[in-house]
Amino acid sequence: MQQNSTEKKEARTVNATSDLPVTLADVEEARDLLAEIIALTPIESSRALGRMTGSEVFFKCENLQRAGSFKVRGAYVRMAKLSPEERARGVVAASAGNHAQGVAVAAKALGIKAKIFMPVGVALPKLAATRGHGAEVVLHGYNVDESLAEAERYASETGAVFVHPYNNLDVVAGQGTIGLEILDQVPNVDTIIMGVGGGGLLAGVSVAVKARAKELGREIRVIGVQAENAAAYPPSLAADALVPLKKVSTMADGIAVGRPGQLPFSIIRELVDDVVTVSEDSLARALIFLLERSKMVVEPAGAVGVAALMEGKIENPGTTVVVLSGGNIDPMLMLKVIQRGLAAAGRFLTVRIMLNDRPGSLATISRIIAENDANVTGVDHTRVGGSISMGDVSITVNLETKGHEHCEIVLTALRAEGFQPIVVH
Repeated sequence: MQQNSTEKKEARTVNATSDLPVTLADVEEARDLLAEIIALTPIESSRALGRMTGSEVFFKCENLQRAGSFKVRGAYVRMAKLSPEERARGVVAASAGNHAQGVAVAAKALGIKAKIFMPVGVALPKLAATRGHGAEVVLHGYNVDESLAEAERYASETGAVFVHPYNNLDVVAGQGTIGLEILDQVPNVDTIIMGVGGGGLLAGVSVAVKARAKELGREIRVIGVQAENAAAYPPSLAADALVPLKKVSTMADGIAVGRPGQLPFSIIRELVDDVVTVSEDSLARALIFLLERSKMVVEPAGAVGVAALMEGKIENPGTTVVVLSGGNIDPMLMLKVIQRGLAAAGRFLTVRIMLNDRPGSLATISRIIAENDANVTGVDHTRVGGSISMGDVSITVNLETKGHEHCEIVLTALRAEGFQPIVVH
């Protein structure tokens, strides 16, 4: 039977005091371990997003953390608790980016040898950064799941300690230290929002925040956000069991996880208020917003909370903190994301026009575009192609525009002159 919102809230209040695999004491111990290792990342106010949502919005800037994401927290706590004999065997992990760099930084700080399996085709900046932090990198498989399987095989054969990215008690406790920092930095917070992949970050923060909220006698909402094409948590929570996805496809590679971790899932289903999803276009718009309005370089996985607020997915958020969980974005991906984000906002328009190949046609198109205050950023003029008839030409024009309404003005003007523009972007 489905619970109403009041029943759910009461259940979470009770469950916050029940026996969970990770406790507030574990998170506080992790905070002590990390005291000299991590940066206390800043809280930045976003007046622009606040005006959109009618609430006070802050960013917890883990994109400015060591190695560019929150992952170093959990990795260090996990490895700091290894025995001397375990440290001597070294550690092994698998990742396409942030976890790899977090493990590499933690291993270097602790003097532990680290081997990281990364998929073939991993972004070169992430590969170079992981090696730069001192880890040995082995390229294996074409996705993280294949790298993960190889890392586990290596651990079983050699005795190296496998450092899981999210399905570990110490890792979850380490990630939860972000929750303690948020409560210190924004004591009046009502809602905390963050991305969720396997669930380690969301689980750890919810443990810390819900326990502290109970001590304070108040309610603080904790909400997770997933990309809609990589959203394993909503169906899993609905079924109260792990439901793996058949396919994962999102630009947010940091949370592109097809199956929740059993450990974080057991916490999230008890404590987290909601998990919502956002589209790829909204993610692109959020990244553009962060670049333009907050001067923040954030990877797609780190921007999902901003996308959720911009889409209106969070009702009555009150004083809100969004965790910008990472800033490790490949420059080539950034180029694609910026173009997609501008197109989604109606600020970039690509049209293809078929016309008779006669002098003056391109000049006419250019005149119409200029008269309607759009800016041409690129033109492709093609006479040869499978869909182009003899005597015709295909012209593809890239335009800088000022929004969806302006795009329609330009398209209407072209049609009024007898052209038939086909929108590509």
